[in-house]
Amino acid sequence: MSVATLPDTGTQTDSLASGETATDVPWVVIVWNDPVNLMSYVSYVFQSYFGYSESKANQLMMQVHHDGKTVVATGPREEAERHTLAMHSYGLWATFQKADQA
Repeated sequence: MSVATLPDTGTQTDSLASGETATDVPWVVIVWNDPVNLMSYVSYVFQSYFGYSESKANQLMMQVHHDGKTVVATGPREEAERHTLAMHSYGLWATFQKADQA
């Protein structure tokens, strides 16, 4: 990916390298630590929504607790958007971004 500057604006835009499409770039869903939700609830959400085992869900929850965030899913942008909205519906703080920025 390269960065180009729009003429007469100074605004930079990203352009994809040849052969690379926007759907080829993986996206990640990040769940952030918050002062509201119990650790057991966060683990429950990971199990019920993503279908993670109790062990995997607890591991991800502990990463959120200790590191302040964790990646819970990777995939195309549309899927990342859907997962992020789902996390919001459960009351969790979540964002999505390109995987190379995580």
